[in-house]
Amino acid sequence: MPAAAGVVLSLADIAARLGGDVFGDPQTLICQVATLASAGEGEIGFLTNLKYKNQLKTTKAAAVIVSAEFADAVEIPRIVTKNPYAYYARLAALLNPRAAMTPGVHPSACSASKLPSDVTVGPNASIGLDVTLGQGVVIHASCVLGDGVKVGAGSVLYPNVSIYAGCEIGQNAIIHSGVVIGADGFGFAPDAGQWVKIPQIGRVIIGNDVEIGASTTVDRGALDDTLIGDGCKIDNQIQIGHNCVIGKHCVIAACAAIAGSVTLQDNVIVGGAAMIAGHVTIASGAVISGGSLVMKNITKPGQYTSVFPLEEHSHWLHNAAQIRHLVKLAERVSELEKTLNNINIKD
Repeated sequence: MPAAAGVVLSLADIAARLGGDVFGDPQTLICQVATLASAGEGEIGFLTNLKYKNQLKTTKAAAVIVSAEFADAVEIPRIVTKNPYAYYARLAALLNPRAAMTPGVHPSACSASKLPSDVTVGPNASIGLDVTLGQGVVIHASCVLGDGVKVGAGSVLYPNVSIYAGCEIGQNAIIHSGVVIGADGFGFAPDAGQWVKIPQIGRVIIGNDVEIGASTTVDRGALDDTLIGDGCKIDNQIQIGHNCVIGKHCVIAACAAIAGSVTLQDNVIVGGAAMIAGHVTIASGAVISGGSLVMKNITKPGQYTSVFPLEEHSHWLHNAAQIRHLVKLAERVSELEKTLNNINIKD
């Protein structure tokens, strides 16, 4: 299927823009990316997972993107590059540019701030006092920006995004539908059997080139700000609690829950549905497996997992029953070791 914007490029054109080495006819025309299995005329496939390498022999693609290891594994035209997956991503963006928006403020939108002439504001959007929008910002329908909000140049807010007062978003951010940035953190003080609300007076500060998926929530800080660093990619339906500090280029997959005052250092990867308890610090380069529960600091990079592998329910019940006795078993082993040591000393 041709790219929606009608972009057609030769392999030579693509390599000139994105790099890589072209093997075969450099004038082969490409209009879209596709999988090896589904690609057809005018489409370019890519190999990033070795379990699909046999599809190189059967693909109907006009060309493929491969690493040097597979440069000679196909006869059709190909682009050889060190990182086929990243190359595919950049090419997909090249062939599918974001639809151009016509600057202007929709008549049904309401703004208490003076807006630049080159921004786009959709129907029923609401923009408070002292809001600052950078060059080319796009605010889609029914978004709400509270007083004092700042949104950097080139950023896009899709429909129904809510940004509470005082929060800041950097340049070239993509904020998907239903995201809430700056709601109150979960802060309550116990007092005589009741809960006293703690005012949340911090903000949320988001860096440049950050993408946040649909229906994700980022709480404002109780005192200090909640911070999200440059280049972070945050999936759908994620909770980030108050006063969290998320370092640069972290990736957080869907349905993860991060409690308050957690620090993720740079380049941390958090798998889907993982849970991180409050006041935990996770070292740069750490990878948290999906579904894991993190209850303590992680001080060095590596992959960490805290979930049982999937197995039949009856086996799981048996293993879970044994785990309940691990403390007693450890105590018995310790006593046996002491006894053996005493025997060895006497001998």
